[in-house]
Amino acid sequence: MEMPKASDADKARFRSLVPELPEVVIKPMFGNLGAFVNGNMFAGLFGPSIGVKLSEADKEALESTERTVPFGPAERPMGGWTGFPETWSSVGGDDHARAWLEKAFEHVAGLPPKAPKV
Repeated sequence: MEMPKASDADKARFRSLVPELPEVVIKPMFGNLGAFVNGNMFAGLFGPSIGVKLSEADKEALESTERTVPFGPAERPMGGWTGFPETWSSVGGDDHARAWLEKAFEHVAGLPPKAPKV
């Protein structure tokens, strides 16, 4: 399974799009980045691709109106996650990305906190 690494520009863009809130933690993951709230990941960077964990209703809304992509390795995409359309990487896509990242944050922030590893 190939694990693409995000470029410095990809990482900077991801950081600029993730909500700047005290409860958000951005951590490196396998050469990429993940955005977490209460220990649960709500957004991730996989190479140049950004993916989000949305409520089922929001996931259906996004996937029915945009050309989303699977998120994660092609051989094994992450279940329950939606990758942003590749066209959002161009000019004008950041506003759409920010709005959906906020929805993902709100959804995952409402889930039970992840139990710390013992």
